[in-house]
Amino acid sequence: MLGPQQFRGVANFSTFLLDRSSGVLFLGARDAILAVDTNNLAKQPRTIVWDVPEEKKRSCVAKGKTEGDCNNYIRLLEFLGDGQIYACGTYAFDPQCAFLNMSSFSLERWEDGRVRMETGKGKCPFEPSQHYTAVMADGILYTAATSNFLGTLFDISRATGQEQERIRTERSINWLSDPEFVSSAFIQQDEDTNPTGDDNKIYFFFTEVAKEYDLYTKVKVPRVARVCKSDVGGMKTLQRRWTTFVKAQLVCENRASGQRYNILTDVYTTQHTSGDPSSTHFYGLFTSQWEHEELSAVCVYSLADISKVMDGPFKELKKTCENWINPEPVPTPRPGQCLNSALRAKGFESSLKLPDKVLTFMRDHPLMENSVIAAPLLVRRGITYTKVAVTRTTTGSDDDQSNAATVLHLGTDRGELHRVAVVGQNTTLLQEISLFTAQEPVNNILLHKGQALVGTQLSLARVGAEGCSLYSSCEECARARPLGCVWRVKEGACSPSMTGPIQGEEVEDALRLCESGEGRCSPAQRVLLVSVGLRVLLPCVQVSPHPCTWVHPPHRHTRQHHSDLEVTVTAESLGTYTCLCQEGASGGKEESPPCSRASYQLTLEGPSTGGAVALAGGRHILVVYILCFSLGVTLGGFLLYVLSRRRGISQRHPDHSLSSEKGRDLLDSSATPQSPSSASLLSEGFPLTEKRMGNGTLLLTHHHNNGNSHHGNYGGGSGYGGNRGNAGYANTDPLNTPVMSATSTVAEGLKLHVQETVADEKRGGDRERGRPEGGEGGGEGDEEDEGLGEGLGGLEEELAGFVLFKLPAPLAQCEESSI
Repeated sequence: MLGPQQFRGVANFSTFLLDRSSGVLFLGARDAILAVDTNNLAKQPRTIVWDVPEEKKRSCVAKGKTEGDCNNYIRLLEFLGDGQIYACGTYAFDPQCAFLNMSSFSLERWEDGRVRMETGKGKCPFEPSQHYTAVMADGILYTAATSNFLGTLFDISRATGQEQERIRTERSINWLSDPEFVSSAFIQQDEDTNPTGDDNKIYFFFTEVAKEYDLYTKVKVPRVARVCKSDVGGMKTLQRRWTTFVKAQLVCENRASGQRYNILTDVYTTQHTSGDPSSTHFYGLFTSQWEHEELSAVCVYSLADISKVMDGPFKELKKTCENWINPEPVPTPRPGQCLNSALRAKGFESSLKLPDKVLTFMRDHPLMENSVIAAPLLVRRGITYTKVAVTRTTTGSDDDQSNAATVLHLGTDRGELHRVAVVGQNTTLLQEISLFTAQEPVNNILLHKGQALVGTQLSLARVGAEGCSLYSSCEECARARPLGCVWRVKEGACSPSMTGPIQGEEVEDALRLCESGEGRCSPAQRVLLVSVGLRVLLPCVQVSPHPCTWVHPPHRHTRQHHSDLEVTVTAESLGTYTCLCQEGASGGKEESPPCSRASYQLTLEGPSTGGAVALAGGRHILVVYILCFSLGVTLGGFLLYVLSRRRGISQRHPDHSLSSEKGRDLLDSSATPQSPSSASLLSEGFPLTEKRMGNGTLLLTHHHNNGNSHHGNYGGGSGYGGNRGNAGYANTDPLNTPVMSATSTVAEGLKLHVQETVADEKRGGDRERGRPEGGEGGGEGDEEDEGLGEGLGGLEEELAGFVLFKLPAPLAQCEESSI
């Protein structure tokens, strides 16, 4: 691993170029080019600084660009030959290119010491984040990039070479319609593999807005475009323009479900047979324009299928009825055709000699009628793949490609590397490796000598890419059986198999030999302890594009989220849940049976996720509230009983009221710091007030001793306060005030002066201290109030013995204004 510390602050790596002979990896970064020895990552990387002068930065910012974008982001590194690398950077929105000497690892300079630079317009994008691709073909650079400061003009061009041979695409939406360039490849054929003398070709892959669909919204489609290496443009028509530019739509579609993936994000080019260009295959990484969640798919296209479509009918828009039709007739020689031996024999040694009718037809018909169609090898939901690389493993004879297995190395937007094995229609997830932080998407993967060089904008990692030794356990080795791996029990290691072709059932046989007994199609069952009312999400990982189904107890309390299953736990929903995924070709004659990917046993007990995701729960808290409410009712009745017995004592003191000394003790007693004494009913910090309901019900309410207390009142004089810490229970009291109600058994003569208590509460304690003993407010009502104070004081002593009402520490004395 190499991170920011080893790179000494250099960041924003966007371009990788590997010298496979020496193992040196060149990295294009912001204002710098680095050289990393992949054979010895401990060696400090070498660095070349290529930045932008401050004056040019200020001019860039003055044009409305951000200061961060007004640097030199190296977007192109390509070998030129003779020990040189052609390097191009954005150079503060004024693209420039320079020449790097590999032996001295330095940029070529003029005699005055300045870096030798040439314009990079058309060779490198203006903006660091713009989509871009380039490929070098026999020392000539072919690019697909924006060609103006605003980023509104797009060109596929021959960017270097002789000036008269630098040609580009026509500025027409029929040629390029708001494209997002992804990848490019140069397919070079030698005389042995090219008997017709056909010209070498360059392929470009991109996503653009389709013009052939008449819809209310912009429909994006993936395209592959082809140009011929010897094309130099037309004599009169299409001067300095491509005369061989044709394009076709790529279709990545699961025919069973009708799901189509129409956004192309990456392409990896490889030869299935080494040294045979005709065996070239393109592995495309797709997502969908119409999906609102993370989704990734991989489709593979052969060079033969693409060539067949390029040689097929053209698509045309007939202006009269606005319908696309096949144009007739197609002129001769065929428009868009690369030069070959037959055309040269007819006198067409160059594109400059093509007739105008051929060039005119080519200018108006760049799009092909047919599409290059493929079914997805892999589909993953909930994950966004950013890069793909491919290795091929042949388990049988080298000439027998039917026994070949493909391993997809996939980088994610969360800094992970996933490995997926594809054998025929069977897809198996082998590994998921977390390499970087979740904020570092993988933007480069290079495969070299059994290693994968995985990079982000900040870091670089070297990981083993192939070989059975990667799989350290028996189960992992068994899953890699289609790759030719077998577990050696004596050695305790995974090593290549010397046997013949691998059959599908051998994977299950190999897994049964493992001690754990966990198989690819017989996973270990997980027991989940759940409670009634929980909503549980049962995961089922499936990388095959074919659908997954669940076998479970018959009820209607389930809902499937793609391959995962959501279950609402009831008494009827307990039992076994099994996820079955189709592996083989859907609808084929040799369709394989569904494979079990996950199995769960729901058992009624305490709530536990056990590997699943609990979505809701906690209804048992309702029972606790009911018990607390019942306890409050009992205490309320006991309180009223004590008050009725104390009534006789209160009548012996007719000249005291709530404003007397005893009343003052009730409101502000210096002897009791937890004043008032009645607060010990539930919490010494909650004072007690009383309210008589019209139906003869006495409502006792505790209020928090701050200035924001509120009264919780439920219909009928009864109810309970909800706990706002538990979702799902309504709470009309914002302070979660506990409320108790009890039927009054007090004699009719007992009258509670609630109004006077509230008035005294608002006036504060000063008025109470200034009132003379036995002053105004005497009479029978005063006796009743004074008796209430005595009754509460005695009640506190009686309740002090209960452990329930003891607090670990006394609370601070209440402010009088907050009572």
